[in-house]
Amino acid sequence: ALRLAGGRSQCEGRVEMEQAGAWGTVCDDAWDLADADVVCRQLRCGRAVSIHGGAAFGRGSGPILRDEVSCEGHEEHLWDCPAALEHDCSHKEDAGVVCSEHQQWRLSGGQDGCAGRVEVFFRGTWSTVCDSTWYELEASVLCRTLGCGEPLRQLSFGHTLPGRMLYQCESQQPSLAHCQWTYNKSAPCHQSRAAGVVCNGTDP
Repeated sequence: ALRLAGGRSQCEGRVEMEQAGAWGTVCDDAWDLADADVVCRQLRCGRAVSIHGGAAFGRGSGPILRDEVSCEGHEEHLWDCPAALEHDCSHKEDAGVVCSEHQQWRLSGGQDGCAGRVEVFFRGTWSTVCDSTWYELEASVLCRTLGCGEPLRQLSFGHTLPGRMLYQCESQQPSLAHCQWTYNKSAPCHQSRAAGVVCNGTDP
């Protein structure tokens, strides 16, 4: 099994793999975009947009399972790539990746980072969020993800960015990326405004 840990969504973080029932990490020696592409594709997270070494997403624990990974980029699984199983690494060299399907959020135009128009960074660009399915639950998920507490009130803005995202949450989730989402489908967003929110916390 493979996962990304320590990031803000399932598609960003420290690369961790499971071997013989234990989770471990990958050393950043020779870690490159071809290796990261295999990870992103295996996790259905698109392609790699940036690679990180030096435990950028925090130090992992457990064994260091791979060193000097040298994928060509077309492999189906990370463990199909040539790599050294012996290593001279410590967890301060844990490898990480940000994939194209990673989403991160910000509130812009408010007094601080806990109020304003909801904007999502996705596939290399910032987009607004359609308010057609933006309710208390979606706002609550976002405020919590940003470390801003709970929503106080909803705001409405115009769409001025090129992309549009639509979220629908069924229950409280760790982030909006864990809810249902559709990107740049015009129909449900046709009459919408851009969602905004004021959370009761202040910028941490």
